[in-house]
Amino acid sequence: MAKEVLILGAGFGGLELAASLSERFGDEVSVTLIDKSDTFVFGFSKLDIMFGHATPESVRIPYRRILKPGLRFLQQTVTAIDPVARRVTTDAGTFEPDILVVALGADYDFAATPGLAEAGHEFYTVAGATALRDVIAGFSSGRAVVGVCGAPYKCPPAPSEAALLLHDNLVTKGVRDRCEITLVIPFAVPIPPSPETSRALLDAFAERGIHCVADRRVASLDGARKVAVLNDGSELPFDLFLGVPVHRAPAVVEASGMTENGWIKVDRETLATKWPGVYAIGDVSFTGAPKAGVFAEGAGRAVATSIIANLAGSGTHSPYLGAGHCYIEFGAGRVGTVEIDFFSGPKPAGKFIEPSKERRADKKKFGSSREARWFGE
Repeated sequence: MAKEVLILGAGFGGLELAASLSERFGDEVSVTLIDKSDTFVFGFSKLDIMFGHATPESVRIPYRRILKPGLRFLQQTVTAIDPVARRVTTDAGTFEPDILVVALGADYDFAATPGLAEAGHEFYTVAGATALRDVIAGFSSGRAVVGVCGAPYKCPPAPSEAALLLHDNLVTKGVRDRCEITLVIPFAVPIPPSPETSRALLDAFAERGIHCVADRRVASLDGARKVAVLNDGSELPFDLFLGVPVHRAPAVVEASGMTENGWIKVDRETLATKWPGVYAIGDVSFTGAPKAGVFAEGAGRAVATSIIANLAGSGTHSPYLGAGHCYIEFGAGRVGTVEIDFFSGPKPAGKFIEPSKERRADKKKFGSSREARWFGE
């Protein structure tokens, strides 16, 4: 019976899978979780950092807190993956597990958007959000552009949230009438699977004087002229640019030969790759569901049922459902929710729950419940 499971990447998917296996097997199965970072950060915390509602230190959850039976965490950098041999090399050693799960997420390709690093800012990393905190605090007049540079990208509502929260920030400082806000998104509407959510966001933009440029992406920034050049050749002048960088699979995954059309192809229900004993979950894989933490978490749970059935010789696999919910900041202290189901019907469907101040407690509970489950009290 297989006894060793190696999980590469300690994000939503990797953490949920590791917790599920430890919960079921305890010390009976050896589970190793590897990540190059020493801390976990919820994606939504980056918005809190950039608008001065939290410090980087306050949102970091150290992986050293993980103390679960049968599970060890190693802070190492993966340098090579051989899916045929199920061999993984890191900067500290080599592993040959019985079962390998790749959950290394998506990296950012800043060079794919010329001028972004020199003339703009990004808010998808903790470092980027931290750098923006002082920049936004000092922004009091001019044109602000929130622009998506490519698709797919993590957390599809995040650019809309950034635009709405920037509006709040400028109102609080008393300078909103001296500023313009433009949002550039690569879709026809902000949340394509949910017309209700998209209408609510578009109404919120209209109420706040936020201009939304749909079906476009930012192709480059001209720092000398201070313009964002869109993929149709049109231009938007800016004084402050907040960008969502192009996403790509990590270089070590690309070098492994596992990617097709940029991402790891998996069976949609099982998350299994074409290599026996090798799975891929979360943002590094392509399933047709969004690149978002809650969907990676669902994938981790689905793979856990497969591994448990395999190792225990009993139980059944629960297929990945491609369903989840996302909290959306609407500004003015209100949080809405969209529940999306990608796989059960003929097309993706979403249910919108109106924003309210009370729903902020739900969002906080979402984070605290995951922290307790994955890291323990």
